[in-house]
Amino acid sequence: MSNQKKLVIGVIGADVHAVGNKILYHAFTDAGFEVINLGVMVSQEEYIAAAIESNADAIVISSLYGQGELDCRGMREKCDEAGLEGILLYVGGNIVIGKQPFDEVEKRFKAMGFNRAFPPGTPPETTIEALKEDLHVED
Repeated sequence: MSNQKKLVIGVIGADVHAVGNKILYHAFTDAGFEVINLGVMVSQEEYIAAAIESNADAIVISSLYGQGELDCRGMREKCDEAGLEGILLYVGGNIVIGKQPFDEVEKRFKAMGFNRAFPPGTPPETTIEALKEDLHVED
């Protein structure tokens, strides 16, 4: 049995931006995580089903088309209802419409139950360090 931490990743909603998703997949895998990559146009229910099936430690949601805030509403509640209380929830990318101060965006996502939110252009290494910290992974 593997003792690797498991991540479910994908691009939420009607977003079809696949390049960043592939970059994250490779970066997370290279960092030692077991990654279940759902690809693009992923619903909340698909993330949750994959997290349950794989016994995931975290769900990492990407969005680039600006609708992430709408697509992510209710995610924490759905996770809790499905028995995933306390699962680590990350979101990143171009997750809101227009240019908004990211500290305000981050506050809204945290209020929605996300553990961390990352702005556009965040290097994968930043997310990896946060995952290692939050999942108590030793280097």
